[in-house]
Amino acid sequence: MTSSESKVSARFFLGLVALFLGELRDGLTMINMQSAFLMVSKSYSEKQAGILFFVFGMSQFLFQTPAGYIMDYTDWKVGWLAIASITTTGLTILTAATAQEYGTNLGWMIFIKFVQGGVTALIPPGLNSITQGIVGSDGMTQQVSRNEMRNHFGTAIIVLTGSLAAFFMYPDIGMLFLVSPIACAGVVFFLLKIDPKDIDHDAARGLESGYELTGKDGVPKNSVDKEGQNLSPMGQASFNFDTKDEGHTDGASSPLTLLKDPTLLTFIIVVFLFHTSNGTVLPLVMQTLAIGEGSIGILMSGLCIIVAQIFMVVSAKICGDYSGIWGRKTLFLVGLFSVPVRCLILYILTGIKNAQEETSVFLQVIILSTQILDGVGAGVFGTMYILVTSDISAGTGRFSLTLGLTTAAMSIGGTASGYFGQALAQDHGYQNAFMILGFMACIPGVGYLIFMPETLNSLQADNMSKIEEGAENEEKPVAAGTLA
Repeated sequence: MTSSESKVSARFFLGLVALFLGELRDGLTMINMQSAFLMVSKSYSEKQAGILFFVFGMSQFLFQTPAGYIMDYTDWKVGWLAIASITTTGLTILTAATAQEYGTNLGWMIFIKFVQGGVTALIPPGLNSITQGIVGSDGMTQQVSRNEMRNHFGTAIIVLTGSLAAFFMYPDIGMLFLVSPIACAGVVFFLLKIDPKDIDHDAARGLESGYELTGKDGVPKNSVDKEGQNLSPMGQASFNFDTKDEGHTDGASSPLTLLKDPTLLTFIIVVFLFHTSNGTVLPLVMQTLAIGEGSIGILMSGLCIIVAQIFMVVSAKICGDYSGIWGRKTLFLVGLFSVPVRCLILYILTGIKNAQEETSVFLQVIILSTQILDGVGAGVFGTMYILVTSDISAGTGRFSLTLGLTTAAMSIGGTASGYFGQALAQDHGYQNAFMILGFMACIPGVGYLIFMPETLNSLQADNMSKIEEGAENEEKPVAAGTLA
């Protein structure tokens, strides 16, 4: 097999890894399913479920940056990702097998979630560093989009299988988590099909010369096209934080130099605020549909994830096709502002639900349909935050570390949201919880609009279409014989 064919083969298997990595990637899909399982089958309270979500997220936060640091320097990226996938699968099964009624062994469950959070911290930087090592920074836009599309589609299939199992086994629904080992087997099998020689570890780190994101005036370099026009229709903001214009040498930038970048710091704050408001909305919607509604409620709860994942596939496709044309900022703003709109609709619908003695199927379907907006918000965010992180870290040699920082902000935001949202729901009701979260969700959207510049590099925009055209021409004749 030629070097070109080997690279195409690696991209093909990478897509299959992303497909099966669905619910394993950040652990949140099965954490949400576990919350519904624990509250319905094991009689956990909202606050008990929120504590587990909090511990899981705190653990991810603590280990995310070290995990990114490891992935920047290790040449065993495939091995680390395989080990993390196997371990988190075992912990998911252990959760379902050992949970006791009313949370009587809550301490043990907290320990499991702490370990699982640390293990899953390796997965995002692992997958994305392997991706960048195979396709390079110029190929990231299309490949991340493809990864996200397959990831969301795989998650939808896995959750649909689990939800149907839970529907027929209700009220003993712990067996639904057996779908996790099936997904894990696919991840490990296709990971081991990737030839490690196809991973350029310097490219995986973002160690490329001739590019630096932020200049001394705080404005990203190369953020306009050849005519001097902004790449984003939304324009860009200018920073004047008096940062020094430090050039990069052949080695990677120091972590301290990385943290001086005002664009990165702004983005970390936006990521944190977005997940603080959005992280708990899905569990609350699932609980709204599941609690007190029997087996139908459990099925509807699972459909929440499935509907969202289907629309996340569409969102990821749009991000891949148009973020190189419209820029990152415009699409990111669409995702950010979809959350307050979603919370407003949920506020109205839960008010109607509270006024009814028995929830109608029609109202349940309408509440379920709000997950379309989750598909828009989370789908855009899931793709774009990786691309923006890649933009920011280009040339620094610290892609995985930077991704660790942004993902840590995501984890701590989701952690705070998980406990805060559950506490709001238990103490003030689901309707008021959605109202408060909706107001909170406006802050990151306005912050990104005003303070965050366009991060797409014009050189990337010029090269993107050429790379994609070449990849498509190569992939057609090669992919058919790859599995042979």
